[in-house]
Amino acid sequence: MTASKRSSLDDLATQAWIFGYPLLIAAVSRDVMTATETPRGMKAPLNQFAYARETPDASFTDVVSPNADTLYSSAWLDLRTEPQVLTLPDFGTRYWLVPILDAWSDVFTVPGSRTVGRTGGPYVVAGPKWNGEVPRGMTLLRSPTAMNWIVARYATSGGTDLAAVHTLQDGTRLTPLSQWTDNKEGYTAPLGAVDPTVDSFTPPVDQVAAMDGQAFFTALDALLDDNPPRPEDSEIMNQLGDIGIGSGLAWASRPPEVRDALDRAARSGMDVLRKIAVDAESSPKNGWTMHRGLGHYGTHYAQRALIVWLGFGANLDADAVYPHATTDIDGNALTGEKNYVLHFDEDELPPVEGFWSLTMMNERQFFVDNPIDRYAIGDRSDFEYEDDGSLNIYIQHESPGGEKEKNWLPSPADGFNVFLRLYWPKASVLSGSWTAPGIRPTN
Repeated sequence: MTASKRSSLDDLATQAWIFGYPLLIAAVSRDVMTATETPRGMKAPLNQFAYARETPDASFTDVVSPNADTLYSSAWLDLRTEPQVLTLPDFGTRYWLVPILDAWSDVFTVPGSRTVGRTGGPYVVAGPKWNGEVPRGMTLLRSPTAMNWIVARYATSGGTDLAAVHTLQDGTRLTPLSQWTDNKEGYTAPLGAVDPTVDSFTPPVDQVAAMDGQAFFTALDALLDDNPPRPEDSEIMNQLGDIGIGSGLAWASRPPEVRDALDRAARSGMDVLRKIAVDAESSPKNGWTMHRGLGHYGTHYAQRALIVWLGFGANLDADAVYPHATTDIDGNALTGEKNYVLHFDEDELPPVEGFWSLTMMNERQFFVDNPIDRYAIGDRSDFEYEDDGSLNIYIQHESPGGEKEKNWLPSPADGFNVFLRLYWPKASVLSGSWTAPGIRPTN
């Protein structure tokens, strides 16, 4: 085989790995998160909700870049047999959203405050092959894939507010369509079937990264039938067909040079993703960077794979964006050895319809232990505003003391970074005409 032929095969195999990576992450995540007979923690059997009842604290290290603003309810759907009925409570004035992701990590629908108001549904969530009749008074949500992930989010201020959110979580339910007419709220879900071969301890990203070519691409082909690519993927699927992707061809039946190229692609895939991450870094504005175009990726396969790796379950930009700062306004790395202030003039406070928060992360991307157990601060906090309506947030390791402590976001003694989470951002955020002010050192 010529060097040119080998290079062409390697390029095509790498494209195949990048294209299929989100589907493999989804499948492994589903297997890990449904490996239980009954709901417990953030695990639940297929077609059942798991509920996070508390916001995380500094001891939480299960997921990087945790969230102190919302409680979650999570459910993995298997729509191969029949649809699921999704029922929702009346959320009143509370901010909420219930995005449903298809198997490729695209948000194909998102009932929530922005889209439907106080409540919605009931919804019939159906897979691509279902052609039954939608019951009267219900709304069809047609998924392009049989595998789906619901990640419901409910805004909370913590403390005594949690009980009210628990009631809303309990009112967020799934019922098989065949059970809806007769049982409705009386439906009792069966025990889940636990596959003993599932590795429930190794993070899904590490499991997929460890797959060789045979494991990765055999799993990919098995998933494609129930979770087909979209029409806009026809061009790349035609190209990948040259190396057997989507053909149903057994691994052993593929030419040795193709198997070798696919194996090299699987073993080097994470290095390719890391390079994509470096290339995707945008130039900071006032020290802030922000990924755009999340939640629906079209044919931007590299960005899709990157976001799934960095934060599987990303929202649509219209629902939430997350400006991120690792440096101050002068480009120097943020450190607990310095004190900082983030100053908003009255007319430059984050423009949102939902809410906003500033969240502190240590260098490992987890919350920072501190004497007042404060991991985020935002528009629902008891701020002390200046006489002119402006706002100062004090970012430092030691308390600023007095009334300023109301505006204090504690940092670690060493390096850190912060996320400015903007829920239901206004048009000025999405267009880029509004940018957060820079974080300034005060000593």
